[in-house]
Amino acid sequence: MSSEVEREYARRISEMSPAQRMSRCAAMLAWTRQQIARRIQNAQPGIGDEELKWRVALWMYQAEPEMVQMIEQKLTDVSR
Repeated sequence: MSSEVEREYARRISEMSPAQRMSRCAAMLAWTRQQIARRIQNAQPGIGDEELKWRVALWMYQAEPEMVQMIEQKLTDVSR
């Protein structure tokens, strides 16, 4: 059973063009990355931009072992 809010959201999304939906998706992904970065920066003040980028990626791909391995290698390279 969906709520009135969920039905309205679905209606509005269905009225968007594919380009509008992609734009909305990209904006939501950017917002999510910013929130993750903020949490990492709060936990690790002074973290560099390059390391932060890879730490965000590590958090986002934590459920994918192959990606984790690749990202951890990048983090090792950054810390050298």
